[in-house]
Amino acid sequence: MILVAGPYRSGTGDDPRKLEANVRAMNETALALFRAGHLGVTGEALALPLLETAGSTGPGDAAYEEMFHPVAEQLLSRCDAVLRIGGPSEGADLMVARAHAWGKAVYTSLDDIPAAR
Repeated sequence: MILVAGPYRSGTGDDPRKLEANVRAMNETALALFRAGHLGVTGEALALPLLETAGSTGPGDAAYEEMFHPVAEQLLSRCDAVLRIGGPSEGADLMVARAHAWGKAVYTSLDDIPAAR
């Protein structure tokens, strides 16, 4: 299981179209991982529905701060590796730092990921 970590809010000005484009990029990468025999996952896939259910009004509100990165960190604790994609992102960089600290593999390209067993 590989966490796909990329920008969500960075550089978007919280524009919903740009946020969705970032989610799509992560989902497309997760799909490529799946087709290569891995299980690619994103924190957004778990956090965004929870935020909606919690009544979040948008990125940066209290619910977002309570859940968004903590959900990704909990998910990362169950993953074998992280694949860092996209441009600048404090959150994605945090996931990479956590992965290094926890002794997990960190990749920056799909081409670097070993074949699935």
